[in-house]
Amino acid sequence: MTRNVEKSNNGTAGAKVDGGGPEKKIKNSAYERELARLQIELVKMQEWIKHEGLKVVVIFEGRDAAGKGGTIKRITEPLNPRICRVVALPAPTEREKGQWYFQRYVAHLPTRGEMVILDRSWYNRAGVERVMGFCTDEEYEEFLRSCPEFERMLVRSGIKVIKYWFSVSDAEQERRFQKRLKTPTKRWKLSPMDLQSRQRWQAYSRAKDEMFAHTDIKQAPWYVVRSDVKKHARLNCISHLLTQIPYEDLTPEPIVLDERPKEQGYVRPPMDDQTFVPEIHHKI
Repeated sequence: MTRNVEKSNNGTAGAKVDGGGPEKKIKNSAYERELARLQIELVKMQEWIKHEGLKVVVIFEGRDAAGKGGTIKRITEPLNPRICRVVALPAPTEREKGQWYFQRYVAHLPTRGEMVILDRSWYNRAGVERVMGFCTDEEYEEFLRSCPEFERMLVRSGIKVIKYWFSVSDAEQERRFQKRLKTPTKRWKLSPMDLQSRQRWQAYSRAKDEMFAHTDIKQAPWYVVRSDVKKHARLNCISHLLTQIPYEDLTPEPIVLDERPKEQGYVRPPMDDQTFVPEIHHKI
């Protein structure tokens, strides 16, 4: 059975199983247990990437509020930021607008022994720029022609390109937008572009379909992550990512620490000479 995603406005909230009701969500305890297991495997994969000098690019795309950021956070939590780094570029500057379109992304590609996660990528041109009219028809058509060749070139150069599209229904996206509006700590996530995407669901759907038709190539295929249930999406995406880079366990053997030597001749300065943060919560 498969789930229905990216329904029209007539769809109901939450992921559905064909012929049934809303999908049953994983229990929190089971989710935390499986996430912990997968994060251990991510660390093993990281060490293999470093050891073998691999170069990996992982692209995260999808609708606003589809759950990309939460998945990226769970991937990077246990990893060394010197090996795995996240790139989330702002809108291009005037100078960057005059460059070759892919130029500002090239500067962030991985070196040997590194994995780079792109939170949005060069696919902005096929999505928000196309729908919002931020590029010309000629620029858009050139992107569709050149992007597959650009990615093939990256692959030939030894860079592993992994692309994820997070697919969320319009009903679930609306629920998440409303939740962000009501939650002060999440309200910053709603940018003007997010609000525009809410009004242009079908336009974004057409743009995504056209993008897939041109860029879902054998050397760097698109992998769709059903994301109406965030926890399922996170586990499924991480599990799949681990299959894309065959790795061996290079975890060091446990280390036995020697007993610390006793301090000799050291006198700690008076506590009153230091400025401490007020402990206003120590009695909670």
